Amino acid sequence: MRIIAIHLLNDYSGSPKVLKQLLSGWAKRGFELQLYTCSGREGFLSGLPDVKYQFYWYKFMRNPLLRLLFLMTSQFLLAAKLLFNLKKNDVVYINTVLPFGAAIAGKLRGNKVIYHVHETSMKPILFKKFLFGVLNLFADEVVYVSDYLANSESVNVRKTVIYNVLEEDFVKQALVNKSLDKEKQIVLMICSLKAYKGVDEFLKLAQTNSGYLFKLVVNASILEIEQYFNDVKIPKNLVVYPTQTNTHSFYKEASVVLNLSDPKLWVETFGLTILEAMAYGLPTIVPQVGGVTELVKEGKNGYLIESKKIDQISDKLNKLFENKELYRAMSSNAFEMSKQYRLELFEKKSFELIFQ
Repeated sequence: MRIIAIHLLNDYSGSPKVLKQLLSGWAKRGFELQLYTCSGREGFLSGLPDVKYQFYWYKFMRNPLLRLLFLMTSQFLLAAKLLFNLKKNDVVYINTVLPFGAAIAGKLRGNKVIYHVHETSMKPILFKKFLFGVLNLFADEVVYVSDYLANSESVNVRKTVIYNVLEEDFVKQALVNKSLDKEKQIVLMICSLKAYKGVDEFLKLAQTNSGYLFKLVVNASILEIEQYFNDVKIPKNLVVYPTQTNTHSFYKEASVVLNLSDPKLWVETFGLTILEAMAYGLPTIVPQVGGVTELVKEGKNGYLIESKKIDQISDKLNKLFENKELYRAMSSNAFEMSKQYRLELFEKKSFELIFQ
């Protein structure tokens, strides 16, 4: 049996990282693996052992009309390539809902088609309806990354929840580096360079809390960072970093980790950076809606606060930094919560999924 994995845009974001974990787990079980993704990009899916690569054309464009045109073109090319290459017993595993061409080709060839859905906050709404319409028509199984996501989308397909987990190497490094003794009071956020991810709110927090050091790690180049903050005066206590392939040094020195996504524009369906922070025993502050609420319990290992409420977030930061007993309790609870998201269960459920 071969598993034919499909992903659109390889980068250092959450969804390709999860697919990398899936591929590693399947390789341990002896599956023959092929990965179809766009060429010319480095990311978590680059250079994986035991994986045969098949590249197809796609180029991300900032112009929404060109982006849609390029996506449609890429999916036509992907479907055509798969129609010639798929074998009868192959399992087609589609990561995110964007590579819809793989679902069409898989169903036409009579293959089992599985979707792994990471988020559903897509616009415009007609585009979202189209993508989920294809899913409803051609998928045999849908995997969701949280209960929130599984319950928020009504699909007529059998569904399974498989939570994202931490890689073994990450957990080992976190255990070695984890410490409550911090040289500075650092507030960290790791996200895409998008307004709906709360980048502007993070800036306001830094301006409001000059006594703390704020570090923002974004999945973007230095040029993109300069363009985003072109007309903005960045305070001295805020440091912005471009794409990082290794974030351990940031978690090691941080005291608190934030997720400031605006639920009206983007609902966090899981929040992998929050789980990573918990492995370091770091309290977190996240929105009140979405999959992150399954990780963060109010007042136990973090706080649930709307990202626009800068004063409330500032108040909680002050409490955490000023009350050492509170901080230690939350740190311990955060670390214990992270233990529930281990690789063994993730690999077991993903293996069972193939044979359902």
